[in-house]
Amino acid sequence: MRADVIVVGAGAAGLACAGRLHREGLSVVVHEARDRVGGRIHTFHPADGGPPLELGAQVVHGARNPVHSLVGADRMVTVPRRITARLVEDGGNQDMGVLSSHGRRPPWLLEAGLHRDPHPGGQSVGAWLRARGSGHLEVRAAREWFRQNWAAEPDELSARGVSGAHRGDTGAGEGEFAVRGGFDRLPLLLAQGLRISPGDPVHEIRCLPGRVEAATVRGTTSALAAVITVPPPVVAQGRLRLVGPGSAALDAKTAAAGRIPLGDGYCAVVTLTRAAPGTAITFDADGRGGFVRCSAGRPEVLFVAKAGAAGALRAAVRSTPALSSLLETVMPWTAAARVAGLTTADWGRDPWTSGAFTAPRTGCEDAVRQWAAPVDDTLFFAGEATVTGSRLPWVQGALASGERAAEELLKVLANR
Repeated sequence: MRADVIVVGAGAAGLACAGRLHREGLSVVVHEARDRVGGRIHTFHPADGGPPLELGAQVVHGARNPVHSLVGADRMVTVPRRITARLVEDGGNQDMGVLSSHGRRPPWLLEAGLHRDPHPGGQSVGAWLRARGSGHLEVRAAREWFRQNWAAEPDELSARGVSGAHRGDTGAGEGEFAVRGGFDRLPLLLAQGLRISPGDPVHEIRCLPGRVEAATVRGTTSALAAVITVPPPVVAQGRLRLVGPGSAALDAKTAAAGRIPLGDGYCAVVTLTRAAPGTAITFDADGRGGFVRCSAGRPEVLFVAKAGAAGALRAAVRSTPALSSLLETVMPWTAAARVAGLTTADWGRDPWTSGAFTAPRTGCEDAVRQWAAPVDDTLFFAGEATVTGSRLPWVQGALASGERAAEELLKVLANR
């Protein structure tokens, strides 16, 4: 197979990049390991036609997020903020308002303080919290809050990187939004008109003078250049090898990938024999369930767990009694219900992601820059990992990275 450009990965970054190159008249082939497009955008559609639930990317952040124009403003729904919010702490389940009634700052206020801090220094988020938390319980809840929002341990998370990511993303605006019909509408729209080879993972990229070759399970694709959008662990763990003459630059790229891990992530939709009496969200500060949601009149409970909570949830779903016990803790109304169905997305053990997303960790700034840099004007890189610490590592960051890689490649080809 031949093309002008090979794009590895049909997630948001890969599709955005391929789309831009295609519009410029280049021949592009997108190789995707999965049998679907979207990468870490993965939507669960209930069999009865009920509202979709997101097992990957959850919401669209910001009223000026590019997703609005990509899917159409008429498809965007504001996520309500005034819903029942509960907190699990030391095994007890209580209204989130208990924090302020006890003189404790909610964890999101502590995180907002970090976002506004223009000079957080080179310390970890854990150190930043300890310097500002008023008590053990306040700091403990905030630490779990950061784990669930950033998929990383606070003592490994860079305060400067978190603050910088938020400052670099202010253009997206405020608010949270959902895509009517499911977030998976976005990659389907981005994929229209593109030449995509699903279920066809690339296991080796060979860099040659002025061209590249991609070895896949179905054969070899030759092109002038390639754009790699897979998460760094896919390269670091050898599932995608970078080879070629003068391999020092490629070895350095692989070494950089090894210093950019993704945080663990596990999502689950539990379908019950009883519908929820109301819409609610629970934050499990005990680190067992992450964020848990239910909607009035619907039988599904959605778990979105990261860091240590991802491992705890992964273990719980293996045992019906353990899962039922966790459900009753985070959503007491489930005590009278039985589990009727279970759908999961284990991002931490997915061979093509190895985690939820990339958090800015202390001491990893150089590795991120090395990972994002092109090699020999033939190999280019995109994906949320390439914007770590400068943009939020969510869909808008992935889209922006794909556009940036396309621009880099177009400039090179224009000068050949």
